Order: sequence, then structure tokens, then C-alpha cells
Amino acid sequence: MRMPEDFDDQSGLTPTVVTSIVAVSIFVAAILMMVLFMNTPRPVSGPRQNPPIQATVAGGGASRPDIEELLQGSGLHPEDLDFWDMYPEPTSTPQPTATPEAVVEEDPSTDGKHTLVQYSDGREEWVRISPYLPKHEYDFTKLVCQSNLMKYFEDGRKTSYVGVDISKFQDYVDFVKVKKAGIEFVMLRVGARGYGTGQLILDEYFNDNIKRATDAGLDVGVYFFSQAITPEEAVEEANMVIESLGEYQISYPVAFDMELIENDTARTDSLTRAERTEITKAFLDTISAAGYKTLIYGNKEWLLKEIDMSKLTAYDVWYSQGADIPDYPYKFGMWQYSFQGSVDGIAGYVNMDISFINYSEK
Repeated sequence: MRMPEDFDDQSGLTPTVVTSIVAVSIFVAAILMMVLFMNTPRPVSGPRQNPPIQATVAGGGASRPDIEELLQGSGLHPEDLDFWDMYPEPTSTPQPTATPEAVVEEDPSTDGKHTLVQYSDGREEWVRISPYLPKHEYDFTKLVCQSNLMKYFEDGRKTSYVGVDISKFQDYVDFVKVKKAGIEFVMLRVGARGYGTGQLILDEYFNDNIKRATDAGLDVGVYFFSQAITPEEAVEEANMVIESLGEYQISYPVAFDMELIENDTARTDSLTRAERTEITKAFLDTISAAGYKTLIYGNKEWLLKEIDMSKLTAYDVWYSQGADIPDYPYKFGMWQYSFQGSVDGIAGYVNMDISFINYSEK
């Protein structure tokens, strides 16, 4: 048997050294084969003709190697690196958009909730009808005008009464002829307060008118033209009416008539709505306490804008509107429907009235 010393030679290559050299050579050969394998072109499944992409440094200068060069010899292509589309940006779930409801403006002329006020100066305004004031229940299709006399029928029976209102401006009136012409009641002016001076004035025809109208068998009511500026003055006017009636028995109401004075200034122009309402109430309360029936006279402007009817619902209304059909929405007992009536026994024009209530029996 040979001992390890027998392997010593002059070259100095021991078995260990030789083994190391062989191992390194094999490793280097493997690396070379791998590099050669990676650099060998491979066939692909289809033609790809992507032009080289030149990335140029901003401002000029050397260009960067294109992606084709970097991937040469591999099975990857530039498109294979476009992986950003694999992760789309999240989008919020669309929420239904609430469509705002279209605001439909009501037409006040047709909505049934407004009434037209025509002012003395020519202006017009659609005023909302109050749900708190009592409404009339008349059916105006039952109105019939016969020989200038307005009549109201229910179930074929006349349930209204036709009248006229008289003052000194009608001069002498033949009440017998008026009665024969179909007139059933008259409203006589007792007097007035001057709208400038504030002086109380008795209608110069009143005493004669009330005597002859009563003798002619007409139902009689009266009215006073007020220009009171305080409740105390209104009470003064009411007491004048009561004293003027004296022993005369009237079957129709006493009416309070305060109006705007056209084309002139009046002592009542500066009154507020609340003050006019208080004055009206003071007059009518005094008349009612004396045992007479009462009325508030006025057109739509006066009743809706100049006084507060919500505080005067205890009194009937004598509504003034020259028209074929009244358009006052609230309750009223009498309607002055014409300012140019013609009645036998009266010279010139006269105001015509219809009462829906038989005040002589009320």
C-alpha cells in the first residue's frame, strides 16, 4: 500500500487543487452556456413590428436605450410591461340624481284662491281669499235681470228684493210711481259729515223722503256718509241718525258708509286700516244698541284693503259693484249692482240694489 507521501511530485498539484480547478472550470462553462442560450433569438407566434422607442432626455442629450434593446433575446415585449391597465382606478357607484320638482306658479285668475281688487287709481291686485272669513253661498246662475231689475230665483221662486238708494241728488222722488215700477225697498241717506270741514249735515230731503216712502208702502232703510276720524266722532254720527229717525219705524238696516274721496283730499285720508275698523265698529255698535239692524257699505277695495273685515263679521255687508255678477267672495246680504239705473218716478240716474235677505222679517 502506498502512503500519501507517495503522491508528492515536482509540479505541486495535489489532488485537492486539481479538484478545485475542475469545479471552477465546470462553473465557468455553465455560465457561458447560459449566456449563450439567453442571447440566441427565439421564434415567436406572430409578427410583431414595434418601432423602437427612443426616450430622449429633456433638453436634448444622449438618448436612453429603447425597451426592445433591453428585452432583446427574451420572450417579453414592450406591450407586456403595460401592466397599469390591470389595476383600473376605482370609480364611485353612480348615485341617482334627484331631479328638482318643477315649481308651477299658480295663476291667481284661475286658481280659485284669489280675488281681483281694482283700485280707484286704476291699479289692480290679486288678493288671496282668507279661509277664515265666511263665504257667500249664492249661485249667480240664478240671477235674472228683468226690465233693469235684478232678481234671484231658487226652485223657480223669487227670493230676493229689489231696491234703490236715494239722497238729495235725486231731487224730488215720486215714491208711489217707484213702488208701481217694482221697487220693494229704499235706502235713504240721513246725512253726512263734511270731508273737509268735519261738520255734520242732515240731508235736506231726508224727512220728506222717509215720510212719503213709508206712506207709499215701501220698506225703508237708511245710511249715513261718515268722515269720522275718531271713534267718538263715529258715535256722534250714529246718535244723529238715531235722533233723526225719531218715531219713524224702519224695517231695513242702518248702513255705515265711509268711502275714499276721489280727486280731492279728505280728513280721513291719514287714517290707518285699524283706525277705520275701530271707527266703523263704534258707529255700528251704537246703532245696534239702539235696536236697529246694521250694514257695512263698501266696494271691494274698501272692504278688503281699507278695513279689517275679520273684526266686523257680526255685521252684514252692503256690497257695491256695478256689474252683471258680483265677485266678492265673502258673505254679503245686499248688492248695489248699478249706478245708472232708470226707474219711473225718479228723474235721472239712480243706484240700483238687490237684497238677498228680507230684512223686514229678520
